[in-house]
Order: sequence, then structure tokens, then C-alpha cells
Amino acid sequence: MKHSHKRDAICDVLSETRDHPTADMIYERVRKKYPEISLATVYRNLAQLCTDGKIVKIGAAGKERYDIDTSLHTHFFCKECGDVYDVFCPLVLSGYRKAENEVGGKISSASILLHGICRNCLASKK
Repeated sequence: MKHSHKRDAICDVLSETRDHPTADMIYERVRKKYPEISLATVYRNLAQLCTDGKIVKIGAAGKERYDIDTSLHTHFFCKECGDVYDVFCPLVLSGYRKAENEVGGKISSASILLHGICRNCLASKK
């Protein structure tokens, strides 16, 4: 793949945050450095980065979020505020390892999505 400063800028945006941005959010952030970038360019580069295994796409169609952390972990989606959180649960990770042992292979990616209400939204309802 040819080197691209715009692709680097997309990776920089993902590296600098843990909010699991949407393509639109990434586009707005990259435009600060490259005002001429198009949303199509962002989508095309995100797709290539996913294909190359450098980032992961999480969430439902039309509500995709992106994560530069490709380690095996779970995501929690707050149905109130829309925030997405990483969850590193030892039991889930041990389940991945058990699955690897059963099939005699290596898991390269997995997706467990938890949906609920985050602590901030719960606290604001009190």
C-alpha cells in the first residue's frame, strides 16, 4: 500500500483518543490538519486500515465506530449517551484462549458488544 499522509492523520486521530470515533468524527478531526480531505477519502482509508488489520470496526451498520486497539477485548455501548468503552475482562479473555485451544488455532479478532447504560448516565438519573 502506498504511503499516505492523510492515512497517517487518521491513525493519529485514533491513537490520540479512546472515544471510538465514527467516520464523521474522524473526518472533522482530520480536516483541522487537511481541510481539503473528503469524507469519501476517510471512509476509503478506514476500510483499508480495517482490511490490513491496523484498526477494528465495531458497532451496527450505520453506527460504526473505529478502534486502533486491535487486542482482544470487549466493548460497552451506552444506549443513553452513545459513548463506547473498552472492557478488558479476564473471563472473556480466558474464553478466547479456551476457544483457541479447542480449535487448535489462533484467534485474530473477536467481537463482543455489551449494551446498557453507563455509570455517568445512571448517576444523572438519580
